[in-house]
Amino acid sequence: MFLGEFSHIIDDKGRLTLPSKFRADLGRGVVVTRGVDKCLFIFTTAEFQTLADRISELPMTQAEGREFSRHFFSGASDVELDKQGRILIPQNLREYAGLDGDVVVVGVNKRIEVWDVNAWPQVRASFEGNAANNAEHWAKLGI
Repeated sequence: MFLGEFSHIIDDKGRLTLPSKFRADLGRGVVVTRGVDKCLFIFTTAEFQTLADRISELPMTQAEGREFSRHFFSGASDVELDKQGRILIPQNLREYAGLDGDVVVVGVNKRIEVWDVNAWPQVRASFEGNAANNAEHWAKLGI
C-alpha cells in the first residue's frame, strides 16, 4: 500500500527518485502512464496488469472505452528502478504532466501519483476545501 506525500526532484536526465518507503513494494520494475488529472500514475507491474485486464473487458463498440484505452495505454512505459531507486520518466510523459524539476509524489493506495509542484497544492486545496460537499459525493460511492 502506498501512502503519504513527498517532495522530490526530476533531474536533468528525467530521472525521479521514488520515496524509499515505496521501493520494497515496487520490485525491480514499474509501469508509468498518464494519469487522469494531468498527473502521472505509477503502478507495480502486477497492479497494472490487473487494471489492463479490466480495461480490456470494455466493449470496443463504446467510444468512452476506446478513448480511455488510448489515453491509458498509449502513454504507458515499463521502467526499471536503478540501484538508487530512480526511474526514468519518458519525455512525453513529463510534458503531459508539466513535470520539470520539483514534483510531489503521492501514495494513493495501489498507485503512486506524480504531480507538478505548483499543480498539487491546487488539487489538494480543492478536495480539502470541499470536504463537506465531497462527503456527500463519497457517500454515493458507498464510502
